[in-house]
Amino acid sequence: MPVTIALADLATAEDLDLGASEWLEVTQAMIDTFADATHDHQWIHVDRDRAATGPFGTTIAHGYLTLSLLPVLVGGMVEVPDAAMTVNYGLDRLRLTSPVPAGARIRAHAVVRSSEPKGGGTLSHTDVRIEIEGEERPALVADVLSLRFAGA
Repeated sequence: MPVTIALADLATAEDLDLGASEWLEVTQAMIDTFADATHDHQWIHVDRDRAATGPFGTTIAHGYLTLSLLPVLVGGMVEVPDAAMTVNYGLDRLRLTSPVPAGARIRAHAVVRSSEPKGGGTLSHTDVRIEIEGEERPALVADVLSLRFAGA
């Protein structure tokens, strides 16, 4: 169930825990499609036979694939009904701390740490952690910046 908050309330929110997203399976088909889109066909991602004898024992998702899943994972965690548009503003910090094996399930945990006015909108700083089901170390930790604008 997403957290619903008005834009004015989000602008003053601190340490707003959004909870956890639904689990999402990272399939080999997703990894292969990402490899095609980015022209990154390194064997640890796409060569199942070679990867089986490599350092991870299987193929792994690209770190940037994991990063690219933030919108689908975090996007469903918060609703701001009076925001007409939300844009990615960037990252203040990103660490890829653990590989995501093909077939693993991941989910996001997110906390809006603070928000501030920016360019006619509201810029939110959200701590996001992507966890891998059954693993202690997260796959990714980041300070995600999102800029929301009020509707007309």
